Amino acid sequence: MTDPAAEPSALENLLSEDRRFPPAPEFVAQANAHRDLYAWAAADRVGFWADQARELITWQTPFTQTLDWSNAPFATWFADGTLNACDNAVDRHVRAGHGDRVALYFEGEPGDTRTITYADLQREVSRAANALQALGVTTGDRVALYMPLIPEAVVAMLACARIGAPHSVVFGGFSAEALHSRILDAEAKLVVTADGGYRRGNPTSLKPAVDEALAKGAPTVEHVLVVRRTGQPVDWTEGRDVWWHEAVAAASDEHTPVPVPAEHPLFILYTSGTTGKPKGVLHTTGGYLTQCAYTHLNVFDLKPDTDVYWCTADIGWVTGHSYVVYGPLVNGATQVIYEGTPDTPDRGRWWDVVAKYRVSILYTAPTAIRTCMKWGDDIPAARDLSSLRVLGSVGEPINPEAWTWYRRVIGGDRTPVVDTWWQTETGAIMISPLPGVTEAKPGSAQVPLPGVAAEVVDDDGTPVPNGSGGYLVITEPWPAMLRGIWGDPDRYVDTYWSRFKHLYFAGDGAKKDEDGDIWLLGRVDDVMNVSGHRLSTTEIESALVSHPWVAEAAVVGASDETTGQAVVAFVILRGDSEGLTRTPAEVEAELRAHVATQIGPIAKPRQILVVPELPKTRSGKIMRRLLRDVAEHRAVGDATTLADQSVMDLIAAGLSSPASAAD
Repeated sequence: MTDPAAEPSALENLLSEDRRFPPAPEFVAQANAHRDLYAWAAADRVGFWADQARELITWQTPFTQTLDWSNAPFATWFADGTLNACDNAVDRHVRAGHGDRVALYFEGEPGDTRTITYADLQREVSRAANALQALGVTTGDRVALYMPLIPEAVVAMLACARIGAPHSVVFGGFSAEALHSRILDAEAKLVVTADGGYRRGNPTSLKPAVDEALAKGAPTVEHVLVVRRTGQPVDWTEGRDVWWHEAVAAASDEHTPVPVPAEHPLFILYTSGTTGKPKGVLHTTGGYLTQCAYTHLNVFDLKPDTDVYWCTADIGWVTGHSYVVYGPLVNGATQVIYEGTPDTPDRGRWWDVVAKYRVSILYTAPTAIRTCMKWGDDIPAARDLSSLRVLGSVGEPINPEAWTWYRRVIGGDRTPVVDTWWQTETGAIMISPLPGVTEAKPGSAQVPLPGVAAEVVDDDGTPVPNGSGGYLVITEPWPAMLRGIWGDPDRYVDTYWSRFKHLYFAGDGAKKDEDGDIWLLGRVDDVMNVSGHRLSTTEIESALVSHPWVAEAAVVGASDETTGQAVVAFVILRGDSEGLTRTPAEVEAELRAHVATQIGPIAKPRQILVVPELPKTRSGKIMRRLLRDVAEHRAVGDATTLADQSVMDLIAAGLSSPASAAD
């Protein structure tokens, strides 16, 4: 790798963003966060986290030791304390007299709904915990979950936590082979699944993939617990398969949570996109819960008595773990979970959900935001979104135009927007504005949260000056940090701690502007080297999307005999844009010139292809690997994790056809 700061002109596009959004005085007056948090954490970072743990978490045995970093890079936090994650997320709210508060509003894609209070949740989780134990699951056993986003998925995760059985959630869009490898690696004793779920108006199956995975050989699995969601027929293995509704209904609704040490494993989550042996990121209990609760409370300015919170992530991803299940519920929040897609039965479904439940905090991905931009302002404008007061983005860098559209159209030009940076490995948000404190800059994650120590460094691990780019690293341990890779401590050290001595680095490039605020550039391997110049895919995508013709863009680097790498862009045109009436050559010429103006001639794409859609996973991430295959004229690789596998056929059929983007 070479220094991302080697080509200063490549930083100018995003660094030139000069719009500022100071917090409104009325928001400052009621905000949870305050400027003193930064000074408090800087004066005694470890003590700061101890204070958060004592204030936000209920401990069976209070801890006396906060951090042990003597075996770096393996940390322990609050190691001599004991607690239970489910007790913190459910029972303590009932004990405090909040049993009647709604914990979950469930909106099924077909239109079915459920309202679950904290008292309801306590009863359901207790029954499920008893059912798991009746099936032989004990503290320390691993349980694999392969489920749609329905209340039983949340209940199953909490039931595992209640008995101290680490869960391994596998996203329901993954293949049987991916599920099999994760079951094997975790040595799961039980699999919890469903007959299926609903997506784009149709039932989709899940149980067949479990059957196929287990048929490949899974000697540790004793039972499969199956939720009946769609009612579709499923194959059944007597003695192994058990219906959820039968096992849970027969169980008692009284159950005592099992106290576990703070460093007891809470879950394993396998990172997607890896080759070979899956990489199971391990998170433990006390430190993880502490940072999830702290960040959820302050980054989203949560008011548990009045807010209705909605994170659109699936539980198969870390965002669903930290900001659907553990963070919100530990804080006693009322939240919405929605099973389906934003365009079923029509493109206003998300905004109907916001209006129906009076959602006040919305947390979603930039890809989803840009998709809604592409669909047009009139769709959200037809709904009452006045309840929204905080907006968040997660999953990838957000370009300034999407940021300002999100605030203006969805937030009524009044809501704070918190652009959050974190990873599966970090467990919780690390860099973000704080609403009520931060003067926001569209497109910037801004500064590390109080208690987090992050820096941008050069090739030698030296912090870069303001106005320069480099590698984003974390310089001090943090409570929610991964505790290793399941069963492979050497891989943990090699993957995250070997590039820079004593610094955590997971592959993201970043830059600091003249104020020292951080702008994420995406993965370093998404930074292209064109004739020796380092160019960020994010910057070029941002430049393309700033053009009025372009709704969405994805950029990849393709091998080039002359320049080493060349820029190839895939764009979707806005449905009402002038670009739809132009020839492919005219569109390409216009957009290449626009990129040259925005960034510089070196960044002009070699080729711009107008496509009807981009290949995305169900979590909304663009599969640039597949686009790179197209750009380099290779056979397209494995597309099984795409939300819609037909997209690659559409791209092949619709290359350089502006008219197809209007379909």
